[in-house]
Amino acid sequence: MAKLRITLVKSTAGRKANQIATVKALGLKKIRDVVEQNDTPQIRGMINTVSHLIKYEEI
Repeated sequence: MAKLRITLVKSTAGRKANQIATVKALGLKKIRDVVEQNDTPQIRGMINTVSHLIKYEEI
């Protein structure tokens, strides 16, 4: 299964509660945190929700 490397590049301060919860559910806590997740439709939906706060790449 393909993997995605997700990096938090902008702060969640002042964002909507659902965006903060999505970032936390992806496993990101601080700016420049990096996590690897499986490439599933659920993860892609989460990425679309917070695409302006993160950077991602396929690995």
